[in-house]
Formats: sequence, structure tokens, C-alpha cells
Amino acid sequence: MTAFVNSQPEFQVCGEAFDGRDGVDKALVLKPDLIILDFQMPRLNGIEAARALRESLPGVPIILLTAHKDSIFEANIADSGIRAVLSKVDGVGLLATELHRLLPDT
Repeated sequence: MTAFVNSQPEFQVCGEAFDGRDGVDKALVLKPDLIILDFQMPRLNGIEAARALRESLPGVPIILLTAHKDSIFEANIADSGIRAVLSKVDGVGLLATELHRLLPDT
């Protein structure tokens, strides 16, 4: 996903993390305009990381990538601050759509 986001002229990746805890720590320092999290990460999964970020960066939209997208899964993220859930099989086209929807001024 990093290569795809960086290939879009209006977007730039400001950081990458190796697990959920590292993602939260880096986001708090880098203060990105948008955060993309993977559901399956060590130490904190994507939902846990989103909940931790919601407190400190409440206005930053979060996209969650997952292989488990279904209505029950989406109901469990209601209080996490996640603004979009994308299946990894949806590909990068849907990611581009969500990036533009969540960051309309880019």
C-alpha cells in the first residue's frame, strides 16, 4: 500500500510502523492527515490501535484494511474512530476512492 499511496501525486506516506504499538507511537509524533491500519498487527491490532489514536488524534480519519470484512466485524469497530473498512481483496482502486473521500482538499 505504501508504494501505491506514494504513487499518487497528491498523497505522501509520512511513516510506516512494524506493529500496532509502533503505529500509535509514530502517529502521535508525525501527526498525519490520515492513518491506514491493518487489522492483523502484533502487539495492538488495528481496532485497538485506532481506539488508542482516537483519544489523542480525534480528527484524523482512519482506514482499516482487513481480510475479515463483514457486517459483524464492522459493528465491532463502531466506537474505534475508524472511518472506512476496506477488504484487502478490494485492491487499491477502492483505497484511492476512500483517500479522496476522507481528504477532500487534496
